[in-house]
Amino acid sequence: MAPYLNAFGSRVEGISQDSPEETDAFVRQLGVRIPVKVDAGLTLSRHFDPEFVPALYKLDPSGAPVQSWIGFAKADLNALAAEFGLGEVAPAFDGNPAVKPGCTSRHREVAADAEPGAEPVYIEARRASRIEVPDSADPWEAARELCGDPLPVVPPTVERVERLIKASGMAPDHIVALVPPNYGPATVEKIAANGVMAGCDPGLMRVLIPLVRAACDERFNLHGVQATTHFAAPLVILNGSICKKLELYSKGNAFSNVARSNSTLGRAFQLILTNIGGARPGEIDMSTLGNPGKFSYVIAENEEESPWDPLHLERGIPTHYPGGLTLFAAEPPRAVSEHTARRADVVLDAICDNLANVWSPRACGPFEAFVVICPEHAKTISRDGFSKQDVRQYLWSHTGVPKRRYETPDGGEGTQMRALYEEISIHGEICYRKFKNPDQIQIVVCGGTAGKFSAVIGSWATGERGSQIVTYPIE
Repeated sequence: MAPYLNAFGSRVEGISQDSPEETDAFVRQLGVRIPVKVDAGLTLSRHFDPEFVPALYKLDPSGAPVQSWIGFAKADLNALAAEFGLGEVAPAFDGNPAVKPGCTSRHREVAADAEPGAEPVYIEARRASRIEVPDSADPWEAARELCGDPLPVVPPTVERVERLIKASGMAPDHIVALVPPNYGPATVEKIAANGVMAGCDPGLMRVLIPLVRAACDERFNLHGVQATTHFAAPLVILNGSICKKLELYSKGNAFSNVARSNSTLGRAFQLILTNIGGARPGEIDMSTLGNPGKFSYVIAENEEESPWDPLHLERGIPTHYPGGLTLFAAEPPRAVSEHTARRADVVLDAICDNLANVWSPRACGPFEAFVVICPEHAKTISRDGFSKQDVRQYLWSHTGVPKRRYETPDGGEGTQMRALYEEISIHGEICYRKFKNPDQIQIVVCGGTAGKFSAVIGSWATGERGSQIVTYPIE
């Protein structure tokens, strides 16, 4: 981005978070001619509080941001240049890509000469290597040291792996996807090996194969999800008749270790992300606090207790498929307890209060959330005639952050961008709207029928430059 900003002259000022020496080297290397200020003590960085870098802010005469851009996009720079009466500053065919998303980077950039809709070219895969374990060695401990994480894994013997390959009905060396960030080829054999290590029943290959494809879908941005300092872990939500066939669990304790299929499927998926994708904690996975979902984060929707259409049908999976899976870059669940409400709006208001704190209490706009509604809450809500779309609309229109939360000029996260927020009235109080549109809130029914506890699950970065929710059919 920096060389293109030269055309703006003194209209643009650069802020460097590096040392003076590193900043000078950067300026000389790229021929930067705009003024660049070293942000000693990160004072300006904390003031603007960019979620990702590089970030570009347009300020009003008072110095307040009125528009922002994350990453690098030629279209954004050219539109900004037009506002200043400048010509095109970022030509389309100068050897640089049209978009580079910065630290939200995806694992594959669009090739400059690729035909629209072209399939990615995958490297040739080799069969998985065989490891001989001495008779004197403990095979479980050897498997843990060579192939796992801190938890023990089932030794992936040739016989066990072959059973899962056979269940897939596919060639062992067929490449399902390249798993970021190391672009490791996820062959059917390697997926099966990780499935064995997790304790998967062979039938779960019907889910593991499309799950790996979905995770490597460019829209999901697994590279960013794997490498972020955020809490994010891929949450897997399963639907359809396949759930009963494979004993995928949807009722009480759904988020815990109550069912073999859920636990082993999620564990296999995480082993694939680590062993094939290479995102190990402390190396590429830089999450500040992590997420227990990185052991296993799989639920099925409790369609039997739901008054509404299941998630996979709502997201476009045709009815002839036996099921669907949805991936969401998710925080851990936040509990919503409401045991005395007898009206839908009272239950939903309790959920709104939790939604208002997604990502950060005073940040509004580019976030998403899954609302996991327990069956008892779903009955209360539907009894008052609410469709799923009615629920989504209510949550969107009644979730906001009161303006009084911004009265103290403390520079807390989210306060710097308040000029971009939409003002609304919620129960007579002026607030900033939390979510830009209703579709940023997804709804599933899950859990047991005893206890009125629902949950809100927040997102990582969203949209085209973050992670988008993806849904794939299960055949």
